[in-house]
Amino acid sequence: MPQFRSVAVTDPLAHELLTEYFRYRAESFPTPSGYVTTFPAAEQFVEPNGVFLLLEDAGMPLGCGGIRRLEPARFEVKHLWVRPAARGTGSGRALLRTLEEHARTLGATELVLDTNESLAAAGGLYRSSGFEPCEPYNDNPNATTWYLKSLVD
Repeated sequence: MPQFRSVAVTDPLAHELLTEYFRYRAESFPTPSGYVTTFPAAEQFVEPNGVFLLLEDAGMPLGCGGIRRLEPARFEVKHLWVRPAARGTGSGRALLRTLEEHARTLGATELVLDTNESLAAAGGLYRSSGFEPCEPYNDNPNATTWYLKSLVD
């Protein structure tokens, strides 16, 4: 049964997972200009402005992800990553749902995220989790698609 643990993005396991994520994206990025790697700023993922979670099962790290405050009630999902061995198990959906719960607790009324269309499974996860395409809200050079989810019931 997967469990979630809040850690600093500087935690050694968080750093290991983020390094894997960035390496995977750099190797699989579809454009010649390449993937631009930017490690997250630790202070952005500390409550009340955000959180960074590790996804673990029986003590084994399976993935990670975070949320950070962009505006008083708008948070952004960042660096959602599940190791290949854990894909297709619902772990990514559980991680996204848990990040959404944290955002609500921190006062979010909406979540946004950006992704690249080459990450088809991620796009499917976001759409099936209630995210809808929106206008770009940032200038991320890696992104081709932006999503928004209202958290107002």
